Amino acid sequence: MPRRALLAGLAALLTLVAATLVALAPTARAADPRDSFVTRCGIRFCLDGKPYYFAGANTYDVFTFGFDWLPAPDYVDRARIDAHMARLQNDGVSVLRLWMFSHEDWQGFEAAEGVYTEEEFILFDYVIKSARDHNIRLIPVFENYWEAYGGIDTRLRWEGLPTGQANRWRFFNKQQCPGCFDQYKNYVRYALSRTNYFTGVKWTEDPTIFAWELMNEPRYQDATPNENTTGTTLRAWVDEMGALVKSLDPNHLLGTGMEGQQTSYGYGGDAGNPFVYIHQSPYIDFTSAHMYPTEGWAGLDFTRARALLRRWISDSHNLVGKPFVLGEWNAHDNKTEWWRQIYAEMEASGGDGDAFWWYPANTNCGGFDSGEGCPEHAVFRAHSAAMKAKSELTDPSPSPSRSPSVSPSVSPSVSPSTSGGPASCRVAYRVDNSWSGGFTASVTVTNTGSAAVDPWVLTWTAAPGQGLVNGWNATVTQTDATVTARAPSWQTSLAPGQSWTVGYQGSGPANPNPSGFALQGSPCA
Repeated sequence: MPRRALLAGLAALLTLVAATLVALAPTARAADPRDSFVTRCGIRFCLDGKPYYFAGANTYDVFTFGFDWLPAPDYVDRARIDAHMARLQNDGVSVLRLWMFSHEDWQGFEAAEGVYTEEEFILFDYVIKSARDHNIRLIPVFENYWEAYGGIDTRLRWEGLPTGQANRWRFFNKQQCPGCFDQYKNYVRYALSRTNYFTGVKWTEDPTIFAWELMNEPRYQDATPNENTTGTTLRAWVDEMGALVKSLDPNHLLGTGMEGQQTSYGYGGDAGNPFVYIHQSPYIDFTSAHMYPTEGWAGLDFTRARALLRRWISDSHNLVGKPFVLGEWNAHDNKTEWWRQIYAEMEASGGDGDAFWWYPANTNCGGFDSGEGCPEHAVFRAHSAAMKAKSELTDPSPSPSRSPSVSPSVSPSVSPSTSGGPASCRVAYRVDNSWSGGFTASVTVTNTGSAAVDPWVLTWTAAPGQGLVNGWNATVTQTDATVTARAPSWQTSLAPGQSWTVGYQGSGPANPNPSGFALQGSPCA
């Protein structure tokens, strides 16, 4: 055979082999986008290398969805939180902005200076868990400028200083209130050092958090002749607190929580928080504004409101160089048309995200309430779909690592030779809820050995008549009576002394409890 013909034949054979190997190779599973942090790429948000746009809402009071008279973890009203997250998800809410502050005795995060209420933080742990289960990201806000839930008035009072609107500027002035700086920093340090009670994931390592906000609507108002327009003192505070947050948590985005009111915008007045200058802080990742066009002091019609929104977006992208979020907004009347107008402008002008005020856990539709079933939600759902389409984003299933229905073809149970070797462990099992024909339960496994287990695999034997419906915080499957929980991609290792909680929904009777719990095939106490 001539050399040329031989080479051609060999090339054809190699091509055929390569094509066969490609055809036989398993198809890679798409990564769950909930395991990725949203980041900033210039003037856009990004997720897994693609632009990310969102349509969101505010439900500021989720932190009150509990029982302050019961001990933890029964302090948490799981059913109420899950039900509201399901409502938000069904209406297309991708990001939820909510309060993570309160100085009140009832449901307070910090009711006394430096005394942090563990039960309240446990409740917020569950809020984070439920948000992930329902494919929602969160923007928690660290503190409030206004008096609701105590706000900075309480911190000023703890320092023996006067309170109220005429005195709130003191909070941001280090010479006037150095203790206010210490209080705020201590609270942020405490929050950002937390590990989730239910998932075992550190808050700083949980992609469910879209971003933190320094404060709800901060101002440095009427304190000096120039500062209403210059914003010098508030910018210094934003820089100092932003640097602290970023040093503790480099993974998450950070916003100011500002309103965007300014005389030059023809909306509100100057209050020591100029939109461009404050947001140019190197520690801030996106701009924010809050718009209430039908308020008497605002007096905006459709044309002027859309022009204001265009200006905010343009200044954010072209002057600040960062994404823009309409963090609060709504109208009292004619809501459906207002929502059409504002969301059309967001989409046309390239706004990056928005969150209407507000989505209560009820069906109220009056005033700024836009609860479940309100007619304006039809407009919002279309807007949410448009923002997701711009993001080229496909939602994962509602619960993390949710497995298909039980069938004989599910992966076989784990054997004692599972990777990671013999393990020493302890298990706590709890039925969280039960009803006729089903239940939900939590299995908390603790590595009591001296070496990390990676990747960890937990197994147990279901009681007679019990089947698996779905699971979370692990990949949970069942074959015959053997249930297997495999480590999720975001937490494969179980360090010595570390615990992890797997949740699942079962069919059949809640009692008796499962038995035979084992980690890597080694029985657990």
